[in-house]
Amino acid sequence: MPSSIQVSTEKQGLFKQLSNLSRPFWMVNIMEMLERLAYYGVRVVIPIYIAQADEPGGLHFSHEDKGIIFLWWAVVQSLVPMFSGGFADRYGYKRTIAFSIVLKVVGYLMMATQTEFMPFLLGCCVLAAGTAIFKPGVQGTMCKSLTKENSAIGWGTFYMLVNIGGFLGPPLAHFLYGWSWAAVFYGCAVIVSLNFLMLLTYKEVGSGVSTSKGFLHVLFITAKNFLNLRLVVFILIMSGFWLMFNQLFDMLPNFIVDWIDSSKLVADLGIPDWMLQSNSTRGAQLSQEWMINANPGLIVLTVVFFSWIVSRMRRVHAITIGIMIASLGLIFAGFTTSGYLCLAGILVFSIGEMMSSPKMNEYLGVIAPEDQKGLYMGYANVPLAIGWGYGSLYGGQVYEKMGDKANLALDYLQQHYQLTDIARSDAMIKLQEMSGLDAQSATNLLWDAYDPYKLWYQFAAIGIASAIAMVFYSMWVKKYEGTDI
Repeated sequence: MPSSIQVSTEKQGLFKQLSNLSRPFWMVNIMEMLERLAYYGVRVVIPIYIAQADEPGGLHFSHEDKGIIFLWWAVVQSLVPMFSGGFADRYGYKRTIAFSIVLKVVGYLMMATQTEFMPFLLGCCVLAAGTAIFKPGVQGTMCKSLTKENSAIGWGTFYMLVNIGGFLGPPLAHFLYGWSWAAVFYGCAVIVSLNFLMLLTYKEVGSGVSTSKGFLHVLFITAKNFLNLRLVVFILIMSGFWLMFNQLFDMLPNFIVDWIDSSKLVADLGIPDWMLQSNSTRGAQLSQEWMINANPGLIVLTVVFFSWIVSRMRRVHAITIGIMIASLGLIFAGFTTSGYLCLAGILVFSIGEMMSSPKMNEYLGVIAPEDQKGLYMGYANVPLAIGWGYGSLYGGQVYEKMGDKANLALDYLQQHYQLTDIARSDAMIKLQEMSGLDAQSATNLLWDAYDPYKLWYQFAAIGIASAIAMVFYSMWVKKYEGTDI
């Protein structure tokens, strides 16, 4: 009964629940940590590599081009698990994980060597396909290794270890692109290859699904189960959350480099040179990857505690509160040019993320039938496909017009000095020359003239709307799922 499950969960202490987690659980957690180390080594810095106008060695594509790349990345990475989850259940978790590692290595190598738009986009999609096939195998093993009694702590621990990888990835990238941008991608290919060794550390965990069914049957079951109304509504609501959420990684890195002045934060805290932004023309600035790194850093330190706290809440209630907090954090992060307030906004966002994101996977894992855990973990990626995919395309268009400092500088030069035909990469230098201002003063001039902070309002509003929708969803599903879900 739901009530007895809730009582037993409350009686178990934090360390007791951790001690009950199995060997396969810990092995796939380490694999996920290594995969995330490589992935976020690229993910947090790649917006700068793709679209930052003044980045030496960057691709110098437009933000709209960046949005198109992230759109296809999101579609492949998030929709393929909808089908690969069923195949992971059918053909074995370890086998699908091994295949995914091969794809990820190839993807990183293509990204290291290709600088034209279409070949680079293809490399991103190959990496995305590898990530898509990797996730259901790992998460399916997770689901089979956990019970309702320890699922909150299990998913919280998973999220903590994922974010250890996420925390180490950006400084690794910061170090590697001190050599070259290609070194970032080569280094990440080596790291993800270590998971071949991890595959040898545990036996296969059976999914419970029949292995006598063929390819077409798996496709049929995947499509049939997706037509569950409650599942579809949940996916649509969470799509709004992911649209808002991914702006932290898609737009905020460029926004920090363009607008945030962290010189006071650097001076007050005595931040060492190896954490500072290279090639900065505005004095000592904390690098954007270390600024964003406050997100996984806080998660690593506190997610198990937060998971233990929210284990006493209904999962849909925790998701609702988390989305609301994350939306407000996104506004705080970009409301001013202050490095302190940006950092505070990222930390607030992270608290909301800890309450909502792990609970979404946990929720789907709990409601999934016993022989379809990998399949439902594949479904967990569908809202990410919708939210991240459309959010990338839309966000690229918004930032190109409202946020990109080089583009705004070009507009200012045309409006006030009647200057045209200036390269985007030279826009700020020309503005400083014409206005007689230094780099920071020219940045402040554009901030006051164009109010780029307003671009965050629409994304936060989408997140808040998703939280409100989740309130009504929780009232609807309560009669079907009981008070403990």
